[in-house]
Amino acid sequence: MSRHRLSRKWRYGAWAGAGALTVAGAGIAAQTSMAAPAWPAQKTFTGRAFDACTAPSLAAMKAWNTGYYGGAAVYIGGKNRGCAQPNLTASWVKSVNSLGWKLIPLYVGAQPPCQKSANPEKFTTANAASVGAANANDAVAKASALGMKPGSPVYLDIEPYDIADKACNDAVLTYVRSFTKTLRAKTYRAGFYGFSSSSAKAVATAADRTDLPGNLWYALWDKQETTVADWPWNPKLYTDHSRAHQYMVNSKETRGGHTITVDRNTWDAPVALVG
Repeated sequence: MSRHRLSRKWRYGAWAGAGALTVAGAGIAAQTSMAAPAWPAQKTFTGRAFDACTAPSLAAMKAWNTGYYGGAAVYIGGKNRGCAQPNLTASWVKSVNSLGWKLIPLYVGAQPPCQKSANPEKFTTANAASVGAANANDAVAKASALGMKPGSPVYLDIEPYDIADKACNDAVLTYVRSFTKTLRAKTYRAGFYGFSSSSAKAVATAADRTDLPGNLWYALWDKQETTVADWPWNPKLYTDHSRAHQYMVNSKETRGGHTITVDRNTWDAPVALVG
């Protein structure tokens, strides 16, 4: 895929260098904040999901509704979102949901100060907390406008960076904690998308677990459909329907006459509550 989240060309360079059920209260301790109001039961999907840079047309979603994929990630916002979203409207979300698709909201937030790419929005060590809060408020507004109700997750996308740069890594964790805390105050669950070699690793291995996302979607392009066999970190982390694995990218697929280039994921984590 030529453009997906941030520049796909850059993402590859960074990589080289560095069944559904509703679960009442599942993982609430990990997903929520004590300060939050009463939480709706989360909706968890277990199965295959795809993500594409641009949300497909409704016709394509109908054609792809064959049972192979059950979930679809959509880029709801963020200044660093890589593609326009002409199809992504509240009407589209409602229609796709009625077809049985489980939707996964993804927000491309500000990126780390040490990241070696030109992005419209980066945070700094000084403003990481305030930018994190502002991005989270924007993410909630975008999700709500699309009909994704409180109790839904929002997955924050942080692309690869040098986690050995302590100042940068500390700023990332400050930003992520602020984003997470702000989401939870609005009764939205926090998720995180990142690379197993960098951004996801930073979250998974942080010694201080305070205000870190309760769901982790890790990019590890090993073509293994699993969230267990290749899990790189402490096996006790993210065990309560809280993991997703992006295992393959740039898969050009045709279903019902509609061709879409997608990334493939194995999913066992919360999805949007659509009203």
